[in-house]
Amino acid sequence: MTELARRTGAVNLGQGVPELDSPAALLKDVADAVLSGSNQYPPAVGFPALREAVAAHQRRRYGLDYRARGEVLITTGATEALAAAVLALCDPGDEIIAFDPCYDAYAADARLAGARLIGVPLALEGDGFALDIDALRAAVTSRTRVLLLNSPHNPTGKVFTTDELAAIADICRERSLMVVTDEVYEHLVYNDGARHLPIATLPGMWERTLIVSSAGKTFNVTGWKVGWVCGPAALVAAVNSAKQFLTYASGSPYQEALARALGSVEEWATGLRDTLRGSRDLLSEGLNRAGLRSFRADAGYFVQADVRPWGYADGVEFCRDLPERAGVVAIPTSAFYVSAGAPSWLVRFSICKHEDSIRQAIDQLIEAR
Repeated sequence: MTELARRTGAVNLGQGVPELDSPAALLKDVADAVLSGSNQYPPAVGFPALREAVAAHQRRRYGLDYRARGEVLITTGATEALAAAVLALCDPGDEIIAFDPCYDAYAADARLAGARLIGVPLALEGDGFALDIDALRAAVTSRTRVLLLNSPHNPTGKVFTTDELAAIADICRERSLMVVTDEVYEHLVYNDGARHLPIATLPGMWERTLIVSSAGKTFNVTGWKVGWVCGPAALVAAVNSAKQFLTYASGSPYQEALARALGSVEEWATGLRDTLRGSRDLLSEGLNRAGLRSFRADAGYFVQADVRPWGYADGVEFCRDLPERAGVVAIPTSAFYVSAGAPSWLVRFSICKHEDSIRQAIDQLIEAR
């Protein structure tokens, strides 16, 4: 879809690539690190200063206690961390559960490990998405090894509630499941009443959970590919045993700069949240004015829309027609579903764009309706 946007000159609200600025001090620190010679391999587990910063962030924000040495691992983005975690924890024939729709790397990671990804659809409830606890319970089998929990959730923008997390934790403890969490949108929660809570904070979950996050979404530096894994030492060591043969290590100057930036992330993230909240509200209202029904997004980069009011039953067809019809690119949400019977009429629009881009897209959608 991004190539289609380039070819047609359409406004690209498809791929979640930010058009927004990054912290000026962070960019200067990276430039200084490059010029001062920080261009060779970092330690395989990551620079000590960044591991300390990640551990301090987890304590400060969530009350989670991880030792920088042995319980924090720096990775080449969250995508590598997720792949290494799946390779470390799963054998051929194992099953992995994720909530549908889900980030498309999850299915690929399962295939790399010879495992099978089982999608448990989130229920459409009013203007948002909710956990179907019965569907989750039914999906767990004797082969289930890992639950991949993405909250805040891509692509729906859902933030799992405390009650939902407690229900998930009950099943994980009962069935001895390991949990790998994808928390890359942890700082981008917008709505009053929605709060990101790592499942690792719940009773009996720290010892069975690997937390994955990254700097890319938080600081608008998705191209830097610096992520991390936090968890019990034995699990983190297992992840590193796979990770060291994927990239070994990367991102020396970025790691140095991010070690300083992470200490003041809350101040930066407050402004970024305000900007993205405004973009979300602008786009949601604009989609509704254009005759498309938008769904509530409590976090993240995306807004879901129902395209049936435009006469489409298939989001793929809608997205193929949209660049010519309205000069806008979006992505069909069906691309993110693993399970059968997915709602084919959902489409994902990105909000991490300049306000002018969003306004232009809205004007063109209203004109094309």
